[in-house]
Amino acid sequence: MLSVFLALSAGAELHWYRGNLHTHTTESDGDSSPADVVRWYREHGYDFLIISDHNKVTAVQDDKLLLIPGEEVTDRFAKKPLHVNAIGVTKVVTPQHGDSIVSTLQHDIDAVREAGGIAQINHPNFGWAFTGLEMTQVSGFTLLEIASGHPHVNMQGGGRVPPVEIMWDELLHAGKHVYAVAVDDAHYFHCDAKVDDYSPPGKGWIMVHAEKLDRKSILEAIARGDFYASTGVTLDSIEFDGKELHVKPHQDGDAQYRTSIVTDGKYIRARVDDSNGHS
Repeated sequence: MLSVFLALSAGAELHWYRGNLHTHTTESDGDSSPADVVRWYREHGYDFLIISDHNKVTAVQDDKLLLIPGEEVTDRFAKKPLHVNAIGVTKVVTPQHGDSIVSTLQHDIDAVREAGGIAQINHPNFGWAFTGLEMTQVSGFTLLEIASGHPHVNMQGGGRVPPVEIMWDELLHAGKHVYAVAVDDAHYFHCDAKVDDYSPPGKGWIMVHAEKLDRKSILEAIARGDFYASTGVTLDSIEFDGKELHVKPHQDGDAQYRTSIVTDGKYIRARVDDSNGHS
């Protein structure tokens, strides 16, 4: 899976930085210390990381990996789990609760924004908690998880409940300006797949297009949608000249690529290059 959302910026030279927005440590329900989690991402080529422990901002330092503070605001309504990531906050955002799913989500999102964070709705299908119908009634969030490494969040839907990617499409058609992200939601770094809820790292990430690798630049790029989300595909280049979109996937072995350009109903001319020079 690869989703691209780029507000291609003019002016300063931009660079690509790989990061994860959602992971856990022993400070909540992960199996590894913050230091061990940071080490894993640093050793596997990530440029930045947001540790999102439940209802806690985990403090940790590293001199090689950019660490941006965050939290998974973990709330409930009528026994349904309602989770909102608070990206870039430096103080704990307390679950705000509400008298419905919509009001609970709205109160938590408002609290994230008041704390100076970017609000991201996590895994709507976890516990079959809510759908696009509820999210169209909520404002202030700009990110939505549509891919996750956690095995129990039902990203592909089930029964009469659609995949989260379809929910995202519903939001866009409703006029909601929401970007989609891929995440790990990793909890396990030191055990094997025999664990029932095995959720290892390295399953989903975003590639951010920013001027430099610091907190301000990365957060600003995420806020303006200058990134793409992936569960495996990497792009060698993507450029938009105002008329044509040029996309070139990075060739991984003998993999074959098919690229679909989805817009808001308007046609766009696109040239898609593979590693053999076809377009």
